[in-house]
Amino acid sequence: MTRILAIETSCDETAAAVVEDGRRILSNVVASQEELHAQYGGIFPEMASRAHVEAVVPVIEQAMQKAHLGFDDLDGVAVTYGPGLAGSLLVGVNVAKGLALGRGLPLVGINHLEAHLYAHWLETESEGAAEGELTFPLLALIVSGGHTELTLMHDHGQYEYLGGTLDDAAGEAFDKVGRLLGLDYPGGPAIEAAAQGGNPKAFDFPRAWLDDSRDFSFSGLKTAVLRVVQKYSDPPKGRLLADLSASFQTAVVDVLAAKTAQAAESFEVTAVLLSGGVSANQTLRSTTVERASVPVYYPPLFLCTDNAAMVGACAHHRFVAGDRAGWDLDVVPGLRLA
Repeated sequence: MTRILAIETSCDETAAAVVEDGRRILSNVVASQEELHAQYGGIFPEMASRAHVEAVVPVIEQAMQKAHLGFDDLDGVAVTYGPGLAGSLLVGVNVAKGLALGRGLPLVGINHLEAHLYAHWLETESEGAAEGELTFPLLALIVSGGHTELTLMHDHGQYEYLGGTLDDAAGEAFDKVGRLLGLDYPGGPAIEAAAQGGNPKAFDFPRAWLDDSRDFSFSGLKTAVLRVVQKYSDPPKGRLLADLSASFQTAVVDVLAAKTAQAAESFEVTAVLLSGGVSANQTLRSTTVERASVPVYYPPLFLCTDNAAMVGACAHHRFVAGDRAGWDLDVVPGLRLA
Protein backbone atom coordinates (compact mmCIF):
# COMPACT_ATOMS: atom_id res chain seq x y z
CA MET A 1 0.00 0.00 0.00
CA THR A 2 1.23 3.51 -0.84
CA ARG A 3 0.01 6.75 0.63
CA ILE A 4 1.31 9.81 -1.16
CA LEU A 5 0.89 13.48 -0.36
CA ALA A 6 0.55 15.30 -3.67
CA ILE A 7 0.97 19.04 -4.28
CA GLU A 8 -0.20 20.95 -7.35
CA THR A 9 0.54 24.66 -8.04
CA SER A 10 1.10 24.78 -11.79
CA CYS A 11 -1.28 27.65 -12.53
CA ASP A 12 -3.94 29.30 -10.37
CA GLU A 13 -5.13 26.50 -8.09
CA THR A 14 -3.29 25.67 -4.90
CA ALA A 15 -4.04 22.01 -4.26
CA ALA A 16 -2.98 19.17 -2.00
CA ALA A 17 -4.29 15.63 -1.71
CA VAL A 18 -3.50 12.31 -0.11
CA VAL A 19 -4.03 9.32 -2.41
CA GLU A 20 -3.82 5.66 -1.46
CA ASP A 21 -2.58 3.09 -3.98
CA GLY A 22 -3.15 5.51 -6.85
CA ARG A 23 -6.90 4.99 -6.66
CA ARG A 24 -8.47 5.98 -3.37
CA ILE A 25 -8.80 9.70 -2.57
CA LEU A 26 -8.25 10.16 1.16
CA SER A 27 -8.39 13.95 0.81
CA ASN A 28 -8.45 16.48 -2.00
CA VAL A 29 -8.26 20.19 -1.14
CA VAL A 30 -8.23 22.99 -3.72
CA ALA A 31 -7.90 26.73 -3.04
CA SER A 32 -9.08 28.51 -6.19
CA GLN A 33 -7.85 31.90 -7.36
CA GLU A 34 -10.71 32.32 -9.85
CA GLU A 35 -12.14 35.44 -8.22
CA LEU A 36 -8.69 37.00 -7.96
CA HIS A 37 -7.98 36.70 -11.69
CA ALA A 38 -11.53 37.32 -12.94
CA GLN A 39 -10.98 41.08 -12.69
CA TYR A 40 -8.17 40.78 -15.25
CA GLY A 41 -10.00 38.42 -17.59
CA GLY A 42 -7.16 35.88 -17.30
CA ILE A 43 -4.30 34.66 -15.16
CA PHE A 44 -2.01 37.34 -13.70
CA PRO A 45 1.19 35.27 -13.14
CA GLU A 46 2.81 37.35 -10.40
CA MET A 47 -0.37 37.51 -8.36
CA ALA A 48 -0.89 33.77 -8.85
CA SER A 49 2.51 32.93 -7.35
CA ARG A 50 1.92 35.26 -4.38
CA ALA A 51 -1.46 33.65 -3.73
CA HIS A 52 0.18 30.20 -3.79
CA VAL A 53 2.69 31.31 -1.15
CA GLU A 54 -0.16 32.34 1.14
CA ALA A 55 -2.32 29.27 0.56
CA VAL A 56 0.02 26.31 0.15
CA VAL A 57 0.76 25.53 3.82
CA PRO A 58 -2.88 25.80 5.01
CA VAL A 59 -4.01 23.66 2.06
CA ILE A 60 -1.46 20.93 2.87
CA GLU A 61 -2.42 20.99 6.54
CA GLN A 62 -6.10 20.67 5.62
CA ALA A 63 -5.37 17.76 3.27
CA MET A 64 -3.51 15.89 5.99
CA GLN A 65 -6.26 16.56 8.52
CA LYS A 66 -9.00 15.35 6.16
CA ALA A 67 -7.00 12.19 5.44
CA HIS A 68 -6.67 11.60 9.21
CA LEU A 69 -2.97 10.88 8.77
CA GLY A 70 0.32 12.14 10.10
CA PHE A 71 3.45 12.63 8.04
CA ASP A 72 4.85 9.39 9.44
CA ASP A 73 1.99 7.56 7.69
CA LEU A 74 3.12 8.73 4.24
CA ASP A 75 5.29 6.84 1.77
CA GLY A 76 6.28 9.83 -0.30
CA VAL A 77 5.66 13.39 -1.45
CA ALA A 78 4.78 14.19 -5.07
CA VAL A 79 4.70 17.57 -6.79
CA THR A 80 4.01 18.99 -10.22
CA TYR A 81 7.20 20.49 -11.69
CA GLY A 82 5.87 21.39 -15.15
CA PRO A 83 4.44 22.50 -17.44
CA GLY A 84 2.93 25.68 -16.06
CA LEU A 85 3.76 29.15 -14.78
CA ALA A 86 7.32 29.28 -13.49
CA GLY A 87 6.53 31.31 -10.39
CA SER A 88 3.57 29.12 -9.46
CA LEU A 89 5.49 25.88 -10.00
CA LEU A 90 8.37 27.11 -7.84
CA VAL A 91 6.10 27.45 -4.81
CA GLY A 92 4.90 23.86 -4.94
CA VAL A 93 8.29 22.35 -5.79
CA ASN A 94 10.13 24.15 -3.00
CA VAL A 95 7.50 23.29 -0.39
CA ALA A 96 7.48 19.64 -1.50
CA LYS A 97 11.27 19.43 -1.39
CA GLY A 98 11.30 20.94 2.08
CA LEU A 99 8.66 18.55 3.37
CA ALA A 100 10.29 15.49 1.84
CA LEU A 101 13.75 16.42 3.13
CA GLY A 102 12.52 17.37 6.58
CA ARG A 103 10.44 14.22 7.00
CA GLY A 104 12.86 11.84 5.31
CA LEU A 105 10.39 10.94 2.56
CA PRO A 106 11.05 10.11 -1.10
CA LEU A 107 10.24 12.90 -3.59
CA VAL A 108 8.49 12.25 -6.91
CA GLY A 109 8.31 14.90 -9.66
CA ILE A 110 5.17 14.78 -11.79
CA ASN A 111 4.33 16.08 -15.27
CA HIS A 112 1.08 18.07 -15.04
CA LEU A 113 -0.20 16.73 -18.37
CA GLU A 114 0.44 13.14 -17.34
CA ALA A 115 -1.37 13.79 -14.07
CA HIS A 116 -4.51 14.83 -15.97
CA LEU A 117 -4.60 11.38 -17.56
CA TYR A 118 -4.48 9.65 -14.19
CA ALA A 119 -7.71 11.27 -13.06
CA HIS A 120 -9.20 8.25 -14.87
CA TRP A 121 -7.53 5.82 -12.46
CA LEU A 122 -9.09 7.36 -9.37
CA GLU A 123 -12.09 5.63 -7.83
CA THR A 124 -15.24 7.68 -8.46
CA GLU A 125 -18.86 6.77 -8.79
CA SER A 126 -19.68 9.15 -11.60
CA GLU A 127 -21.12 9.05 -15.08
CA GLY A 128 -18.41 8.63 -17.69
CA ALA A 129 -15.97 6.82 -15.42
CA ALA A 130 -14.40 3.58 -16.60
CA GLU A 131 -15.78 0.41 -15.07
CA GLY A 132 -12.93 -1.87 -14.06
CA GLU A 133 -9.34 -1.68 -15.20
CA LEU A 134 -8.38 0.29 -18.29
CA THR A 135 -6.46 -1.69 -20.91
CA PHE A 136 -3.85 -0.28 -23.28
CA PRO A 137 -3.44 1.22 -25.81
CA LEU A 138 -5.50 4.28 -24.91
CA LEU A 139 -6.01 7.57 -26.74
CA ALA A 140 -5.97 10.72 -24.61
CA LEU A 141 -7.34 14.09 -25.65
CA ILE A 142 -5.91 16.64 -23.21
CA VAL A 143 -7.81 19.92 -23.48
CA SER A 144 -7.23 22.82 -21.10
CA GLY A 145 -6.44 26.52 -20.99
CA GLY A 146 -2.84 25.94 -21.94
CA HIS A 147 -2.85 22.64 -23.82
CA THR A 148 -4.69 20.80 -26.56
CA GLU A 149 -3.09 17.57 -27.74
CA LEU A 150 -3.75 14.01 -28.78
CA THR A 151 -1.52 11.44 -27.10
CA LEU A 152 -1.34 7.68 -27.55
CA MET A 153 -0.79 5.92 -24.24
CA HIS A 154 0.90 2.56 -24.85
CA ASP A 155 1.37 1.73 -21.16
CA HIS A 156 1.99 3.48 -17.86
CA GLY A 157 4.65 6.09 -18.56
CA GLN A 158 4.83 5.31 -22.31
CA TYR A 159 3.41 8.06 -24.53
CA GLU A 160 3.40 8.94 -28.21
CA TYR A 161 2.56 12.48 -29.28
CA LEU A 162 0.10 12.50 -32.20
CA GLY A 163 -0.75 16.16 -32.59
CA GLY A 164 -1.49 19.40 -30.79
CA THR A 165 -2.49 23.00 -31.17
CA LEU A 166 -0.46 25.20 -33.49
CA ASP A 167 -1.65 28.38 -31.78
CA ASP A 168 -4.35 28.82 -29.15
CA ALA A 169 -5.30 25.94 -26.89
CA ALA A 170 -9.02 25.13 -26.81
CA GLY A 171 -9.43 26.52 -23.30
CA GLU A 172 -7.51 29.65 -24.24
CA ALA A 173 -9.82 30.14 -27.23
CA PHE A 174 -12.85 29.83 -24.94
CA ASP A 175 -11.38 32.45 -22.58
CA LYS A 176 -10.56 34.91 -25.38
CA VAL A 177 -13.91 34.53 -27.11
CA GLY A 178 -15.64 34.83 -23.75
CA ARG A 179 -14.03 38.26 -23.34
CA LEU A 180 -15.12 39.23 -26.86
CA LEU A 181 -18.68 38.32 -25.95
CA GLY A 182 -18.56 40.24 -22.68
CA LEU A 183 -18.78 37.11 -20.53
CA ASP A 184 -17.14 36.44 -17.19
CA TYR A 185 -13.86 34.61 -16.73
CA PRO A 186 -13.25 31.70 -17.15
CA GLY A 187 -14.74 31.65 -20.62
CA GLY A 188 -15.42 27.92 -20.95
CA PRO A 189 -18.21 27.57 -18.38
CA ALA A 190 -19.56 31.04 -19.27
CA ILE A 191 -19.86 30.22 -22.98
CA GLU A 192 -21.37 26.82 -22.25
CA ALA A 193 -24.02 28.47 -20.08
CA ALA A 194 -24.68 31.24 -22.62
CA ALA A 195 -25.03 28.67 -25.42
CA GLN A 196 -28.04 27.04 -23.76
CA GLY A 197 -30.96 27.48 -26.14
CA GLY A 198 -28.75 28.98 -28.83
CA ASN A 199 -28.69 27.82 -32.46
CA PRO A 200 -25.32 26.13 -33.17
CA LYS A 201 -25.90 26.66 -36.89
CA ALA A 202 -26.71 30.37 -36.68
CA PHE A 203 -23.14 31.31 -37.66
CA ASP A 204 -21.05 29.22 -40.03
CA PHE A 205 -17.75 29.62 -38.24
CA PRO A 206 -14.65 28.04 -39.84
CA ARG A 207 -13.10 24.71 -38.85
CA ALA A 208 -9.35 24.34 -39.28
CA TRP A 209 -9.11 20.73 -40.45
CA LEU A 210 -5.45 21.11 -41.55
CA ASP A 211 -5.82 18.38 -44.17
CA ASP A 212 -4.98 14.95 -42.67
CA SER A 213 -3.03 16.43 -39.76
CA ARG A 214 -3.89 15.58 -36.16
CA ASP A 215 -2.94 19.12 -35.15
CA PHE A 216 -5.39 21.82 -34.12
CA SER A 217 -5.76 25.55 -34.75
CA PHE A 218 -8.30 27.92 -33.20
CA SER A 219 -6.85 31.36 -33.97
CA GLY A 220 -8.83 31.70 -37.20
CA LEU A 221 -12.05 30.77 -35.44
CA LYS A 222 -11.37 33.39 -32.76
CA THR A 223 -10.84 36.02 -35.47
CA ALA A 224 -14.08 35.02 -37.19
CA VAL A 225 -16.00 35.58 -33.96
CA LEU A 226 -14.30 38.97 -33.52
CA ARG A 227 -15.42 40.09 -36.97
CA VAL A 228 -19.04 39.24 -36.21
CA VAL A 229 -18.94 41.02 -32.84
CA GLN A 230 -17.42 44.13 -34.46
CA LYS A 231 -20.55 44.50 -36.59
CA TYR A 232 -22.50 45.48 -33.50
CA SER A 233 -22.06 48.65 -31.46
CA ASP A 234 -22.97 46.94 -28.18
CA PRO A 235 -21.84 43.62 -26.68
CA PRO A 236 -24.12 40.79 -27.87
CA LYS A 237 -27.02 39.92 -25.60
CA GLY A 238 -30.06 37.70 -25.55
CA ARG A 239 -30.64 35.53 -28.61
CA LEU A 240 -27.59 36.88 -30.43
CA LEU A 241 -25.31 36.01 -27.52
CA ALA A 242 -26.79 32.52 -27.28
CA ASP A 243 -26.39 31.89 -31.01
CA LEU A 244 -22.82 33.19 -31.10
CA SER A 245 -21.86 31.10 -28.08
CA ALA A 246 -23.49 27.95 -29.43
CA SER A 247 -21.98 28.37 -32.89
CA PHE A 248 -18.48 28.97 -31.51
CA GLN A 249 -18.70 26.08 -29.06
CA THR A 250 -19.90 23.73 -31.81
CA ALA A 251 -17.03 24.76 -34.11
CA VAL A 252 -14.45 23.94 -31.42
CA VAL A 253 -16.08 20.67 -30.42
CA ASP A 254 -16.60 19.57 -34.02
CA VAL A 255 -12.85 19.58 -34.72
CA LEU A 256 -11.85 18.10 -31.35
CA ALA A 257 -14.33 15.23 -31.55
CA ALA A 258 -13.74 14.46 -35.23
CA LYS A 259 -9.95 14.28 -34.97
CA THR A 260 -10.17 12.25 -31.77
CA ALA A 261 -12.59 9.73 -33.29
CA GLN A 262 -10.42 9.36 -36.39
CA ALA A 263 -7.26 8.80 -34.35
CA ALA A 264 -9.02 6.27 -32.12
CA GLU A 265 -9.96 4.22 -35.17
CA SER A 266 -6.55 4.55 -36.85
CA PHE A 267 -4.61 3.33 -33.82
CA GLU A 268 -7.15 0.71 -32.73
CA VAL A 269 -7.26 1.88 -29.13
CA THR A 270 -9.48 0.32 -26.49
CA ALA A 271 -10.90 3.64 -25.26
CA VAL A 272 -10.66 7.43 -25.40
CA LEU A 273 -9.78 9.45 -22.29
CA LEU A 274 -10.98 13.06 -22.18
CA SER A 275 -8.82 15.03 -19.76
CA GLY A 276 -8.23 18.62 -18.66
CA GLY A 277 -10.50 21.52 -17.83
CA VAL A 278 -12.33 21.62 -21.18
CA SER A 279 -13.29 17.95 -20.75
CA ALA A 280 -15.95 19.30 -18.36
CA ASN A 281 -17.82 20.66 -21.39
CA GLN A 282 -20.98 18.60 -21.86
CA THR A 283 -21.14 19.19 -25.62
CA LEU A 284 -17.59 17.89 -26.05
CA ARG A 285 -18.42 14.83 -23.96
CA SER A 286 -21.63 13.92 -25.78
CA THR A 287 -20.26 14.64 -29.27
CA THR A 288 -17.12 12.56 -28.73
CA VAL A 289 -19.17 9.68 -27.31
CA GLU A 290 -21.44 9.86 -30.35
CA ARG A 291 -18.63 9.85 -32.92
CA ALA A 292 -16.06 7.48 -31.44
CA SER A 293 -16.23 3.77 -32.18
CA VAL A 294 -14.79 2.89 -28.75
CA PRO A 295 -15.83 3.81 -25.21
CA VAL A 296 -15.17 7.43 -24.20
CA TYR A 297 -14.40 8.19 -20.55
CA TYR A 298 -14.32 11.52 -18.77
CA PRO A 299 -13.65 12.43 -15.12
CA PRO A 300 -16.17 13.98 -12.73
CA LEU A 301 -16.11 17.76 -12.83
CA PHE A 302 -13.93 18.17 -9.74
CA LEU A 303 -11.19 16.08 -11.39
CA CYS A 304 -11.31 17.88 -14.75
CA THR A 305 -9.82 21.12 -13.50
CA ASP A 306 -6.43 21.28 -11.79
CA ASN A 307 -6.30 19.25 -8.58
CA ALA A 308 -3.77 17.27 -6.56
CA ALA A 309 -5.63 13.96 -6.45
CA MET A 310 -4.70 13.30 -10.08
CA VAL A 311 -1.08 14.13 -9.20
CA GLY A 312 -1.20 11.55 -6.41
CA ALA A 313 -2.69 8.91 -8.71
CA CYS A 314 0.07 9.49 -11.27
CA ALA A 315 2.72 9.53 -8.55
CA HIS A 316 1.71 6.07 -7.34
CA HIS A 317 2.65 4.51 -10.69
CA ARG A 318 5.88 6.49 -10.83
CA PHE A 319 6.67 5.54 -7.24
CA VAL A 320 6.19 1.78 -7.67
CA ALA A 321 8.27 1.96 -10.87
CA GLY A 322 11.14 3.31 -8.78
CA ASP A 323 11.08 6.90 -10.00
CA ARG A 324 12.56 9.35 -7.50
CA ALA A 325 13.48 13.00 -7.86
CA GLY A 326 16.71 14.43 -6.50
CA TRP A 327 16.99 17.47 -4.28
CA ASP A 328 18.04 19.39 -7.39
CA LEU A 329 14.54 19.01 -8.86
CA ASP A 330 13.70 22.24 -10.68
CA VAL A 331 10.66 23.57 -12.49
CA VAL A 332 10.28 23.07 -16.25
CA PRO A 333 7.56 25.49 -17.44
CA GLY A 334 7.60 24.08 -20.99
CA LEU A 335 7.72 20.40 -20.04
CA ARG A 336 6.33 18.04 -22.68
CA LEU A 337 4.56 14.74 -22.18
CA ALA A 338 5.97 12.84 -25.14
